[in-house]
Amino acid sequence: MRADPREYMLVAPGTLEAVVDLLASQPGQWAPIAGGTDVMVLYAAGKLAQQKFVSLWDLPELRRIEVTLEEVQIGAACTYSDLRRHEIIAREFPLLAEAASWTGGIANQNRGTLGGNIANASPAADSLPALLAYEARLELYSKRGLRRLPYTEFHFGYKKHALAPDELIRSICLSRKTVGYVSHCRKVGARNAQAISKVCVAALAKISGGMIEDVRIAMGSVAPVPLRLKETERMLLGKKAEPALVDQALRTVAEQIKPIDDIRSTARYREAVAANLVGEFVERLCAETSR
Repeated sequence: MRADPREYMLVAPGTLEAVVDLLASQPGQWAPIAGGTDVMVLYAAGKLAQQKFVSLWDLPELRRIEVTLEEVQIGAACTYSDLRRHEIIAREFPLLAEAASWTGGIANQNRGTLGGNIANASPAADSLPALLAYEARLELYSKRGLRRLPYTEFHFGYKKHALAPDELIRSICLSRKTVGYVSHCRKVGARNAQAISKVCVAALAKISGGMIEDVRIAMGSVAPVPLRLKETERMLLGKKAEPALVDQALRTVAEQIKPIDDIRSTARYREAVAANLVGEFVERLCAETSR
């Protein structure tokens, strides 16, 4: 069943203030839309329940990437292509740049936005584990003002998030304090490109004198929300990076994830792959200390 375009409405107020005025005047009635890559899939399938949309595309406040000494602020409507082309992001935030390269083909990367990926709240989204690993902060904007929220507090269930009906994501802020960390990311899918992940991982660690001083491991497609493996992190923190840690890390993974069977994979497969990806990361840390 295909959608009837006469049932839908799209407006483009042209300024950020006009957008938040509209959202405030009719909370919950209008959905912000930027690239529309997820929306159009539902529309083409006749499954798009939301009928009124307000465009964020080409609003200058949402398309900027601003760099300060302390952080990088990424406008929510920046595309994956914007992320891939940006020199600082490619050099200092390789997990995010790599995730941007995994997301669909070039056409999707030219239209799909980081803010849209967050708001869509799919646990299989490629960029979200990277944002968890970098401990991103979100700036949420409405007519009431600006609200800052750690990204770790944004998702609280499948397709459920902390964005109020009159709010939109204005920017994503990344601290520049992870320069020099070991970074590791992998996506397991049906093919190398244009595939939704079965499991993906984004991980960081700071190694000093052979010891793990900081570690962050995030995964997608293994729970209702993108997930930090806190128990694994606690087990690794302060330890010497040596081969004995690999088996210890593997044993912690199954207790933290909640994979499901779906059209892309099985829970059993995801559990095995998730453990293998974590083991691969710990092996990478061991290799770094032996150089």
